Amino acid sequence: MSMHVIFVAPFFLETTLRFVAGAADLPGVRLSLISQDPAERLPPRLRASLAGHWKVDDALNPQLIADAARALGRQLGPPARMIGALEQLQVPLAQAREALGVPGLSSEASNNFRDKARMKEVLAAAGVPCARHMLAETADQAIAFSQLAGFPLVAKPPAGAGGKRTFRIDNEEQLHTMLRRYPPSRIDPTLVEEFVTGEEHSFDSIVINGRPQWYSVSRYMPSPLEVLENPWIQWCVFLPRDVSGDAYAPIRQAGFKALEVLGLETGLAHMEWFKLRDGRIAISEVGARPPGAQFTSLLSWAHDLDFYRAWPRLMIFDEFEQPQRRYAVGAAYFRGQGRGRVRAIHGLDEAQKRYGHLVIESKLPRAGQAPSDSYEGDGYAILRDPDSDVVEQALKDIVSRVRVELAQ
Repeated sequence: MSMHVIFVAPFFLETTLRFVAGAADLPGVRLSLISQDPAERLPPRLRASLAGHWKVDDALNPQLIADAARALGRQLGPPARMIGALEQLQVPLAQAREALGVPGLSSEASNNFRDKARMKEVLAAAGVPCARHMLAETADQAIAFSQLAGFPLVAKPPAGAGGKRTFRIDNEEQLHTMLRRYPPSRIDPTLVEEFVTGEEHSFDSIVINGRPQWYSVSRYMPSPLEVLENPWIQWCVFLPRDVSGDAYAPIRQAGFKALEVLGLETGLAHMEWFKLRDGRIAISEVGARPPGAQFTSLLSWAHDLDFYRAWPRLMIFDEFEQPQRRYAVGAAYFRGQGRGRVRAIHGLDEAQKRYGHLVIESKLPRAGQAPSDSYEGDGYAILRDPDSDVVEQALKDIVSRVRVELAQ
């Protein structure tokens, strides 16, 4: 007998729909969808594969999610699972699951992941290495923390995602400017933390019933914060083929301990962490959901495994077969320089001549397109090869060679 599963997808984003399609294709699953977008906007094949759809005014409202799930349950039977891939959805989805008695990540644990100040408190109390921090509800609190920790600092909202409203602060003048622009309050506090320097990485991992099953390590070149602060910088994500060595032992230990104390029982987590210059590590933040910025595609290409299908299978059936990592992969992100629309892409022909044989997926900027407001940029290319050095050097050369020109 098939299992009724509800997927909550507030908007029909391209990446989200890949996860929805992966869930809909699983044997033994009758998938229904809750969204703010109407069903008519779904691709026809995906729409035909759904057992049901319920449109709500606000798909981040736990009461509306629960009400829609009850309505779908009357048609298709009570849901056995309720899943969703977006960071902002994890707390309201957990609350809706609890209201209906559906198993999954608890609201307490989801708050541990979503509230970055609370996350740091839980990690620090458990002895997991992370940066010093303070959740400032007033400007005076932020200033006092700056006097304790010194500069530079990082300031961001405690429930931020994708680097939104995240700043590096190098001195008192910049701190006062930020506080005037975004004055902290009890309703809208600011998370202030010490700025740690070193290589920035991610740690993507899977646990089932609290037991580690799999992990992946990647490196940002340069760090996401530097990318956010400098719109002209093009950047890369690099996943070496072999991540089993002693160099990654500290994050394997700290990463899985972090998931344990934060409360993840079964799921895929995306963690940001730093390798400091003195060899220590510091965890920055963790999300209990699939990664963005083509990371899921990168993981899929590295392992010859469709993670857009593997993640819903994990969340629905508590199953994951650990794959062999066959390749090094990486993504080069192209970001427009200047103002206006894309006018030209320079250096692309030469990059194609040199590295076209490594490119396995791409979405290149087109002349005339509007610039992206995301740090992901205006296009990307994913490279793959069994040799890690080949991929790393090609990524660095491509982002230095290709230039996206914007003009009014």
